Amino acid sequence: MRLVTHWAREVLDGTAYGDYQSMGLSNGQYGILRAAVAAARPVRDRHGRAAAHRVIGRQVGEACADRHRGGGPAEGPWR
Repeated sequence: MRLVTHWAREVLDGTAYGDYQSMGLSNGQYGILRAAVAAARPVRDRHGRAAAHRVIGRQVGEACADRHRGGGPAEGPWR
């Protein structure tokens, strides 16, 4: 969760580089990152960076909890 949150904030702020593999993320984690950044962009535009970072923290936390509710990804790390 912390790694996804870190990179989502970097992507939102425009300071990220490379692809999801260079970030150390799985495809599933990258999907969570992309959804969180998409939700945070309009918040950043209306309420600023700090509010957008809170949205990312909440979105990533919820998505990671849902993803791992059963103990982990069902079919390997790339799902």
